[in-house]
Amino acid sequence: MNADKLGLKEVINASGKMTILGVSTVSQDVIDAQIYGGNHFFEMEELMIHSGKYLANLLRVDDAQIVASASAGIAQSVAALIGRGSVAHAYHPYCQQTAAIREIVIPKGHNVDYGTPVEVMIAQGGGKVVEAGYANMCSPEHLEMAITPNTAAILYVKSHHCVQKSMLSVKESVSVAQKFGLPLIVDAAAEEDLFSYTEAGADLVIYSGAKALSGPSSGLVIGKSPYVSWVRLQGKGIGRSMKIGKDNIFGLVAAIEAYLTTGTESAESMLQRLEPFIQGLNEIPHLTAAIAQDPAGREIYRASVEVHGKSAREVIALLKEKSPAIYTREYQANKGIIEFDIRMVTGQQMQKIIERLKEVFQDVTNT
Repeated sequence: MNADKLGLKEVINASGKMTILGVSTVSQDVIDAQIYGGNHFFEMEELMIHSGKYLANLLRVDDAQIVASASAGIAQSVAALIGRGSVAHAYHPYCQQTAAIREIVIPKGHNVDYGTPVEVMIAQGGGKVVEAGYANMCSPEHLEMAITPNTAAILYVKSHHCVQKSMLSVKESVSVAQKFGLPLIVDAAAEEDLFSYTEAGADLVIYSGAKALSGPSSGLVIGKSPYVSWVRLQGKGIGRSMKIGKDNIFGLVAAIEAYLTTGTESAESMLQRLEPFIQGLNEIPHLTAAIAQDPAGREIYRASVEVHGKSAREVIALLKEKSPAIYTREYQANKGIIEFDIRMVTGQQMQKIIERLKEVFQDVTNT
């Protein structure tokens, strides 16, 4: 089986580890683990429990639960904290929607669309969204003001999609949660740090298995007992429609083992690889390129390219037209800026991007 057989274009992924492009590529070790999992039978409930125990030991937490995706992790975590271990709640959807204590407080600037709105996943878990603060500001006091006797949990989203300025920190959210005796969920889907959020006191932390961890399509929920076991119970409820296969469970375990050993590409390596790419981009008339760090403060560096002579949106569309289709980060296109994330891009592919951009701007150069 290959892309040609399905009539698919080749893609150069300069947008980052994005769901719309299949997120990440996986290593041979991960593929081997998936093959092993796919070629054997297991008692699935035991596989979930034991894989969770194994990962919990590696990550220094009480428990862990592998799920189908980070989005599934949000929905199942919300359902878990509303149901609080009730089997009746897991089995009967109306219990989610009629529970008195089901409000999920979230900073307003964190209720973002990351491919689907965060509030959709909260609602899927039976939660009622309560936004705290304002789009451009949320303090611990704002979070406290949103808490009522019907609050089931607080959700904090750690993501570049979120408003960064004037937002309270995870530690501040932990303090508020502990003051009111509430569990705190941290959605850290694309984050690279597997320890700091639980060490800060978060009760449940959610990761995408396929983003920073470079695993297969999967998600991971880690944290405290009994909360994680309540998430696991949701496999008998809404989690049934989000179940993950045994092959991807083994694949994610292998990916996490590798990640803890080797980590991801260092900032130094990214910067070194970016230098000739930036130089090549700056040699193209009508482009001004510079290195930019991820706005959420992660150690990820990208090429930020200011476009002149054409609209950034037009250039983005033209880059996707041919094969290989070149996908970029489009978040600042309204400001005339295109970003290139090189984490999944080889040196040869960077040269292809430069050549394609020369073609795109040929008519502008010659006028």
